Amino acid sequence: MALVLTEEQSMLRDSARGLISDKAPVAHLRGLRDSKDATGFSRELWKTFAEMGFSGLLVPDQFGGSGLGCVEAGIVMEEIGRTLMPSPFLATSVLAASALSRGGSEAQKAQHLPKIADGSLLAALAIDEGAKHRPLQTKLQATRAGNGFKLSGDKAFVVDGHTADLLIVAARSAGSAGDKNGLTLFLVDPKARGIAVERTAMVDSHNAARIVFGNVEVNADSVLGEVDQGLGLLEGVLNIGRGAVASEMVGLSDEVFGRTVAYLKERKQFGKAIGEFQALQHRAAELYIDIEITRAAVLKALQALDTDIAKAATAVSVAKARAGTTATLAVQEGVQMHGGMGMTDQFDIGFFMKRARVCQELFGDSNYHTDQLASGKGY
Repeated sequence: MALVLTEEQSMLRDSARGLISDKAPVAHLRGLRDSKDATGFSRELWKTFAEMGFSGLLVPDQFGGSGLGCVEAGIVMEEIGRTLMPSPFLATSVLAASALSRGGSEAQKAQHLPKIADGSLLAALAIDEGAKHRPLQTKLQATRAGNGFKLSGDKAFVVDGHTADLLIVAARSAGSAGDKNGLTLFLVDPKARGIAVERTAMVDSHNAARIVFGNVEVNADSVLGEVDQGLGLLEGVLNIGRGAVASEMVGLSDEVFGRTVAYLKERKQFGKAIGEFQALQHRAAELYIDIEITRAAVLKALQALDTDIAKAATAVSVAKARAGTTATLAVQEGVQMHGGMGMTDQFDIGFFMKRARVCQELFGDSNYHTDQLASGKGY
């Protein structure tokens, strides 16, 4: 499969870029941060996203969505990365929509997917419990009680968790931390008795939450997929999320590169533009090559997810690991080439550096995915 976008995909990219660059430049994030906005994103802009069909990209058409694939979701994520737009797109339209579409019963799909498509439902995936991404180390307990379960434990780093109308929670219904069997996914109302949600804004001023579950009762209809056999569904959803975050890092890296090259042409030292110095030219050229190779790796991973998600794990790990190192290189070079001013809050480059660091950690950093590749594990 060619590593280029189709005409339709290019049109989607242009449409997303026009909306996001116009309505949500980096100044939009800065304004939300400075005003300590309680929501952390613009609900009005999210409504516009839904009206343009972006919120339902991965929702099947029979439930009001576009029925498109991971490549299209990655295109939108790349444009989000260019402006660092705070948005529930990743949590709701990518992760939750994928989980429900792939693992939900017909009743669950009919109840939730149309609302995701029209932008009226926000959802969040509650997976990690510690500082690092370790899905198999899930300890949150799901204990059988009557015709359902009781959930007890904590979740951390839940992206957009404090604004969610629906939580998709990974819990251990059997076995112990580290076991592949015994994981179950649950659909949980965040307003249910026993749930405490604490907003914990991340270093890049985007939303996250810490959620405590204290004997939260859920019935059997809340199970997403099969009891004790949730790992396969979870891994597929996480790989879709990893591909989306890798796409965001490509957009982030490309934007930083463009801003840095523009600065090299403007900043003068010793009577000439600093971009005329060969050492900086070489560094810029190497960064450009690195970004383009990563772009191809990410597109390959997204295509693999759309073709056969069960066989896409290797391509996804390559893409996520490489996107992480490329984004890190891009923001480091951007800050250095801007000189001391690059570290000041006055310049936007620092925002990109912080976002790159968060994206590295989301769903496994470069070290995590390199280890997966080295060990030959499918997970």
